Amino acid sequence: MPRMKIILDSTGDIPREWIDKLDVTIAPLHIVWPDGNQEDDTRDLDQIRDFYSRISNASVLPKTSQPSVGEFVNLFKEIQNAGYEEILTICISRNLSGTYDSAITASQQVDIPVKVLDTKLASGAMPFVALRARELERAGMNIEEIYKNLESEISQGRYRAIFYVSNFDFLIKGGRVSKFQGFIGSLLKIHVGLWINPEGKLIPFEKARGLKRAQEMLIRKTEQLVPPGSKIRLIMVDADAREHAKALLEILKKRYQVESFVFSEMGKVITTHVGPGTAGYGLEVLT
Repeated sequence: MPRMKIILDSTGDIPREWIDKLDVTIAPLHIVWPDGNQEDDTRDLDQIRDFYSRISNASVLPKTSQPSVGEFVNLFKEIQNAGYEEILTICISRNLSGTYDSAITASQQVDIPVKVLDTKLASGAMPFVALRARELERAGMNIEEIYKNLESEISQGRYRAIFYVSNFDFLIKGGRVSKFQGFIGSLLKIHVGLWINPEGKLIPFEKARGLKRAQEMLIRKTEQLVPPGSKIRLIMVDADAREHAKALLEILKKRYQVESFVFSEMGKVITTHVGPGTAGYGLEVLT
């Protein structure tokens, strides 16, 4: 079998221990502050925690930007020079970012075969796609078969991303959801539930006052999408709200057969758009 490298863009919020285990390279998106300073979206825990503090106190939010075509070209060439023979690039929904388009353009400028996958997902759901790619590889599939299989599983709803935000202003300022009646107004202490729909769009679905109701709101939405009792894997994600993620996990364990779970921090780019206090999960349906 040809040596396959997996690239995951940094919005994937991959658990750090999975990076080496799955032989994944991270393609960082970027944070651009109003003063022009720029920083990469890394999986370094100290940097992420420092960012939570800085963005909580920021009077003006930074912008985010996708990796450039040139950055992807350089990354593809580095991987080729390291002895890999093909690359599977796993990207955030193209309805949320131009990362996929940059990777597609770059893939046409290098000699190494590159497949670029629009996951129609974000955050904690994306690492499951990388995990699944390695499982399919071990089962003997080539990169074309893996790509088609993943596309099919995504369209069938095998992977889900569901979470709530505690400060809806971040979403409005970040421009990733549209303003619409019923979600704007006095949102103090209101948690807004969000999910990524089959088209890969970030959709608010309900609002709740107080943590307990916010948790119940997420579980209700999950049960609409995934039958209770199903066997699932979970990546619990949060932006400086680990206790909230732990509470959600305990509820999910009572409603589903949780085969495995892991906790992961939301990175800088995702946090810029959803804000500290966000908690939720990426979910993979096994049965």
